[in-house]
Order: sequence, then structure tokens, then C-alpha cells
Amino acid sequence: MKKYKVIIDTDPGVDDTACLIFALTDKKLDVKLITTVRGNVEVETSTRNILHLLDLLNVDYPVAKGANKALHRNSPTAEDVHSKEGLGGWIPAEKTEHTALKENAVEAMYKVISEGNGDIIPFIFGPHTNIATLIQKHPDVVKKIPKIIFMGGSPFGVPGFPDHISFNISSDPEAFKIVLDSKIPLVMVPSDMGRRKAYLTEDFVYKIKDTNDIGKFLFLMYDKYWEKGYPDKRIATNDTCAYMYLTHKNLFKTIRTDVEVDTIETPGKTFVNMNKKGNVKLVVAVRREKFLKLYMKKIKALDNVKINFLYD
Repeated sequence: MKKYKVIIDTDPGVDDTACLIFALTDKKLDVKLITTVRGNVEVETSTRNILHLLDLLNVDYPVAKGANKALHRNSPTAEDVHSKEGLGGWIPAEKTEHTALKENAVEAMYKVISEGNGDIIPFIFGPHTNIATLIQKHPDVVKKIPKIIFMGGSPFGVPGFPDHISFNISSDPEAFKIVLDSKIPLVMVPSDMGRRKAYLTEDFVYKIKDTNDIGKFLFLMYDKYWEKGYPDKRIATNDTCAYMYLTHKNLFKTIRTDVEVDTIETPGKTFVNMNKKGNVKLVVAVRREKFLKLYMKKIKALDNVKINFLYD
């Protein structure tokens, strides 16, 4: 089995946490490092959340805390969507058995990528602050990153947001511009995939509730995380789409594009221009039924994970 060496840069967050449950238990991934950033919640909270998840899953990966502010602006969190603790209807433990590295995220990323053979792929599930800082501080790293897969951008517009705005990009558009300008090959999985195309229906969410402990955990998070602005009750799978792009490319359709980002008039607005030689692969479609079958299959495969529902 081919294993993909990855760094996961994340701001958990309900959708990040759901994605991480699958990614951190996926035999196709060799997770070299997890880094945290301010986004859905403050970086202290996002760091606590990933350490708490490692405790729940009984797995061990190095975690390094990253930026708690955007490069050049004050950015909001999304606590109104994810809850103050970031995990929807789940209340995490205040203290965790796992601890973060003393090394900061940027230096930890640089060390891991430098020691690799040009085969370590960063996943960016939150704002691009950490990876942009890495590129600025250690420009030699650019040649050692084969590609970056990220969730964010809204070239098609999303209900509830101005057209072409997404949270991850608008939280630190200057950081995203640095990543674009680096010319590192990019795979852009827009929020449109998780919200409009690969979302979970209310019936689906209730089905996973009684599957196993992981299903129940997901249900408890999701029960306070329903998407706003839609006529039905649905759960977005934004970050899971980005992760599954790497492990199950056959589920997705991509096109080559050039991407630009506005940092002045409408910060975070993304512009997409079709270009067969473009530096960005833009995910434009997902095979919904197969995606949902795989989603359920992954939950059922985790029957052996037992969670102590202290807060049930």
C-alpha cells in the first residue's frame, strides 16, 4: 500500500475534528506532524482540541502550536458556528494526556520537510498563516514541497457569505497570497464541495449516531453544527473532502486554473481563471453517493475505538 507522508495544519473546529478522526486512523497516511493555527477558535483552544482527540483515539502524533493571529490583520474566530470550545455539542476535557512540542509550528514544519525527500505534503485545513510564515522565514523549503492540498476559497459563492469569500482565506488573505506566489503546486478544495455537494443530510447524521462510539461522538458534535442558510438541515464535510482528495482521487473531478486573491477591496475574495497550464488544481465535482458510502465505511471501520462519554 502506498503511504502518503503528510503534515496536517489545522484549526479544530468541528469539521477539522471529524476529518482528523479519519485521517489519523488511515493506513494510507504517514502523518509526520500536526500543527495548529488560529481560525475556527483561538490557537490555544485548537491545540487543546487536537490533543484531546489524540487522547480519545489513543493515537500518538507530534503536535506543534502555531500562530494566534493573522499576518497583518485582526481576524475573527468562528466560535458562533463551532461553539466556544470548538467542538459543537461535545465538551472536551480541560486537561489532556498528550502535550504539544516546545518547538513552534513553523520550525517544526521546517524540520520535518527539510528531513524529507521532497515527498511530504502539507494539508492546510485552516487559514494559511503558518505555511506562509514558513515560506517567508525559510524560502528554501519551497523546493521541497511537492504540493499543498488545502480547503478554502469559494469561487462559486456560498450562501451566507459574499460571493467568492470563504472563512479560511478571508481570515488571512495576505498569507494565502504568499502561498499562491510561492508557485508551489496547489490543490484547492473549495468550501462549496463540503457545503453543497458532499454534505451530510439530517437522516444520514442520525444513522451514524447508533453505529459505534465514533458515530455517537460525531453526532454529538454535529448536533450543534447544522449549516446556516439552507432550507434543510445539513452538515458540511469541507475538510474531509480535502483529505479524501489525496486518498481517493477517483471521487473528485478537477480542472487546472490560475487563482488570485484580493487583499484590499474585498479581502479573501478569490478569482479563478481557467488555464490548462495553471498552477492550481481546482476540485469542481464529487461523486456524492460514493463519498457518503466511504464516509460510513470509515466510521464502521472504527468499531474498536471506545470513547468514555463523560459529558453525555
